[in-house]
Amino acid sequence: MFKISPIQSPEEQKAVAKACGSEYKNGAFGYAMRDSNTGELMGFSQFEITAEGGRLLDLRPAKNLDDYEAMFILGRATMNFIDLCGSHTLSATSEAGDDTLLRAIGLRTTDNNEYFCDMTGFFDGSHCSGH
Repeated sequence: MFKISPIQSPEEQKAVAKACGSEYKNGAFGYAMRDSNTGELMGFSQFEITAEGGRLLDLRPAKNLDDYEAMFILGRATMNFIDLCGSHTLSATSEAGDDTLLRAIGLRTTDNNEYFCDMTGFFDGSHCSGH
């Protein structure tokens, strides 16, 4: 099992980003995913919420740890938070994470080789007509 929690301080976010092979982005939100039993870092996401929508900056597993299903859940938890904050679109660059994972969580490539997802109705059941 694992637990996904918001990162509470810039210092912690810097350490988590480094442990996942990324860089801290000043002012960005962050989620850390940790093993519930050991507290070991499993992955993290880093993102922004602006008037234009959400922007996924990183969706990365910890170095030498890769649990695809857990990373999928971390990605969807990040998307859900952004959607709950009132930003119903999400974009990302190809540097944000693994292409297969980004596509699996619902992002699609655009004409300019970025990723985008309209999350309107994505988490309230209306996206798939309640099915």
